[in-house]
Amino acid sequence: MFVLDGCSTDLLVIAARTPAGTGLFAVDATAAGLRRTPLATLDQTRRQARLDLDAVDARLLGSDGAGWAAVEQGFQRALVALATEQTGGAARVLEMAVGYARSRMQFGRPIGSFQAVKHKCADVLIEVESARSAAYEAAAAAAGDPELPLVASLAAAYCSDAYLHAAAENIQIHGGIGFTWEHPAHLYFKRASSARLMFGDPAQHRERVARLLPV
Repeated sequence: MFVLDGCSTDLLVIAARTPAGTGLFAVDATAAGLRRTPLATLDQTRRQARLDLDAVDARLLGSDGAGWAAVEQGFQRALVALATEQTGGAARVLEMAVGYARSRMQFGRPIGSFQAVKHKCADVLIEVESARSAAYEAAAAAAGDPELPLVASLAAAYCSDAYLHAAAENIQIHGGIGFTWEHPAHLYFKRASSARLMFGDPAQHRERVARLLPV
C-alpha cells in the first residue's frame, strides 16, 4: 500500500521474506501477475498506488537474506530527503503568509501590523529556521555519519511538526480566502499532513530516538 509513483515507474524494487531472511527483488512493471491500482489520497499532488503481486517473476538483487540493511539505509535517506522537502515547504508557506500580511489591508492598515499576526509569523519563522538546521544536520550525516539513524529520525520528527504548523498558520493568516479551493494554501496543508505520516509519524520517530540514545 501507498507506494510512491507505483503506477508510473518502469521498475519496482520489492522487499520480500525468504527462508534466508529479507531479500530485495527487481520486478518489471509489465510483469504478469502484477496489478497496480492508483489510490485516492489526501495529497493528490503526490501519486501513490497499491501493488498486488501474484506469482510474479522477480530478480534477486545482491545476496539472498541480506536485503534488510539496504532497506534500513534507504529508509534513513528517505527520511532526510523528506525532511528537506518539508523544510522547503514550511519556508514557502511562511513567505506566502508574510507577503499576504504585508499587503492585506484591514481597518486602514496591513494586517501584519497587528500583534496577533506578528506573533504567528514570528513563531513560524523560528520553526522554519530550526527545521532548516535539523535538515542540514541530517543531510550532512547522510554522507556516512554512523549517527544517521538518530539524526534522521530527529529531523523527521521536528520537520514534520514544523511544516504542518506552518501550513496551518498560513491558512489562518490568509483568513477566509485561505480556506478556498482556488487558493494554493490547502495544497501545502495536505502535503504537510500526508508527508507527516509517510515514513512514520513524529511520535514513532521520537520513540526511535529514545531507543537509539545511549543510556
